[in-house]
Amino acid sequence: MAKLYCICMVSGIYIEVMNSSEFGALLALATATSFTPGPNTTLSTALAANFGLRRALHFVVAVPVGWALLLTLCAGGVGALVLALPLLRGSILVGGVTYLLWLAWRLARTDTLSGTSGANLHVTFARGVGLQFLNIKAWMLALSVVAGWIAGQPDAWQRYFQVLPVMVFFAFTSNFAYAWAGSALRHWLAGPLVNGQPSGRRLRTFNRCMATALILTAGWMLASGLGRSSIA
Repeated sequence: MAKLYCICMVSGIYIEVMNSSEFGALLALATATSFTPGPNTTLSTALAANFGLRRALHFVVAVPVGWALLLTLCAGGVGALVLALPLLRGSILVGGVTYLLWLAWRLARTDTLSGTSGANLHVTFARGVGLQFLNIKAWMLALSVVAGWIAGQPDAWQRYFQVLPVMVFFAFTSNFAYAWAGSALRHWLAGPLVNGQPSGRRLRTFNRCMATALILTAGWMLASGLGRSSIA
């Protein structure tokens, strides 16, 4: 089977990477999981629409950083421990659902374009990183990646360093694309004009739609997490 090779050398020796079918499957998984709507892409869109692309970049960068830490923990065995302990798994699930609902409530109350303060929807870089650890589905995805491409392989850590940049690249690219779309809509959302002033009606509708998406995501996470608990 055809092999893919790194273009760089370590100690003068080319490093053989996973075969082309494995790499293709990884790309398909990364595309499907990164570009479909979820809590990260929803927040990236909403933050850019309300505060501009520059402000949203804090969160856009936080997502791949958080994912890299999550994948690293799962590769080290922590992820399996999380899913094996019902109390810990439940705490992550409840914490994630609660935080998403809180964000949805704050977003639904934001009805004007914010330039500097953004009090109603203040998602810092640290919160963006932390959100990845409150998503039980993100833990399960990271575990799936580790189980399918890393664990049990004689070159497990070489594979980890091959998988990690792929997943980080897709996490950043997808969230940046959604943020760019939100930023492109920013000034249109401020309208329509009433007496020469932006009314913000479109923004209110947009934010409530984004809030609804977060609520649905929280519900999906809860149902999925409880379903997995009942099976276990």
